[in-house]
Order: sequence, then C-alpha cells, then structure tokens
Amino acid sequence: MRYVQLRAFHHVAIHGGFSRAAENLHLTQPALSDQVRKLEEEYDVILFNRRKKQVTLTPAGRRLLDITHRFFEVETQALELLSETRALSAGSLRIIADSAMHLLHVLQPFRARYPKVQLSLRTGNSQEVFDALFNYEADIGVLGEVPQNRDMEVVRLSTTPLVAFAAAGSEAANATSLTLRQLTRYPLVLREPGSKTREKLEEAARRTGVELTAAIEAEGREAIREIVASGAGIGIVSEAEFGHDPRVVRIPLAGETLSMDEALICLRERAGGKVVSAFMEMAAKIAEENQLAVPAI
Repeated sequence: MRYVQLRAFHHVAIHGGFSRAAENLHLTQPALSDQVRKLEEEYDVILFNRRKKQVTLTPAGRRLLDITHRFFEVETQALELLSETRALSAGSLRIIADSAMHLLHVLQPFRARYPKVQLSLRTGNSQEVFDALFNYEADIGVLGEVPQNRDMEVVRLSTTPLVAFAAAGSEAANATSLTLRQLTRYPLVLREPGSKTREKLEEAARRTGVELTAAIEAEGREAIREIVASGAGIGIVSEAEFGHDPRVVRIPLAGETLSMDEALICLRERAGGKVVSAFMEMAAKIAEENQLAVPAI
C-alpha cells in the first residue's frame, strides 16, 4: 500500500468521482484510476461501485474512508505544526452554526488578529451541525446545547432564555408573558425537526402535560421570523437571537424555565489544528471575560 494510492482513494471518495478528484490533484483521470485499481487489486477488495458515470463507496470503502479522514487530518496537523506561522497566515476555517448570532463577538477579533485566515460560515440545525463535523465538512460547530460527547472539545459561549415573539399589533403581542398552556391558543410557527429550540420546547411541554402542535413548520430562523412578522403565528427563539426588528414583539415565557446553552464545538481529533485551536482559545477567553463582566445579583 502506497501513500499515493491512499491519497487517490481518499480524493475520489470525498469528491464523489474520478474526474473531480483528478482535477483537484492535478492528475490525469487514467493515472488516478490506475492508482485506485492497484490498491484494490493488491488487497483483493472493491472500494467503489462503478455504475455508468456514478461512483459510490462499497461498505469496505466507507470503512476505509473513516480511516483516511483521520490519516490526512493528522497529516494536516503535522504540516501546521511544522509551519505554524503559515497556517495562521494562509489557512482556512469552516464553521457551521445553528445561529451565527452567537459568533459575532468572536469573528471580529479573530479576523483582526488573523486577517489572512479565510473564514466560511453556514447555518444548520443541531443534527446538521453534528453531521457536518463527523463528515469532515466543517471544522467548528455552534450548538444550542453543551454536548455530552467524549469525541468533542467544547467551549461554552452563553446561556440565554427562550422567548416567544409575535407580529407587532397582533393580539398575542399585547401579552406581558405566556405560559406553555397559553401558547396552545395561538398558531405556532416552529423550526424543523432536528432543531434544538423546538426539542427543548416540546420536552418542556411534555413535562407539563401540554401538547404543542406546529401550525406552520419552517426551516431556519430567518424563515420563522418572516412568517411571524406577517402575522401568521407565534415563534420561539433564544433571547440572544431575537435581535432588533420593529415588526415583531418579544414575549417572555412564564412558568417553565427554558434556556439555551450555546456551545462552540469541534472534534477532539481536530482540536490540535493551529487555526481551529486559535479560534477555540479566543472564543474561550472572550466567553470568560463576558462572564466576569456580568454583575453578581
């Protein structure tokens, strides 16, 4: 087994085909195909199903991909260790967050200190955050909970209560607060399954014997906000994510105490990367400073 053969397999697997992998590695497609074929022949194993123009991993290929992900991640960390300055002056960082709002106070100082690191940020619900990290599609994630997972490095960012919100001028907007039972009087606009906000709300409702049903289900906070602002129902959001929008009114939830623990997470095996560790360390320092700045009651 040779390094070039493993590299060829890995790139075909992550790029979903020989043509794109060859372009990425600056090789010809026949040369790349030959490397993968020799790997399969040497160990008498089929790593890819080749049907017409489609290439998919076999069970053996999927198991090998799990290993090569870790193999090439360690290689990247070794290169970063040997060229730390270069990693922080020309690296990249992929972030997936359940809400970008919780990262705004970290992004600016990180960009100021490491202006040449390329940042990419996309949003997704809690399940999508986990999937992206375990599939190596993102380096860092932001979740509405502190995960109890030994595979993860965690930095707690904040703890904020959940609140309801309704369109300004609507009947619900006149309420000073709402209990979970009172929420049943209104059409609810809820996030898609997999959302931690929705999960916490439904768990609390079950504890109190209340059945909450979504009148409208939408994907993403922005979609929820637009639907609520149109007057179609009541939404639920973390207070830190409520923001400033004159079209909607914040309504505290009474009775059951509901809160979101926003956490910054990454796979433990990737925490040693220079760019990842620099971002996690800066976030931890800022979170600690913010906690100390809150006056004791």
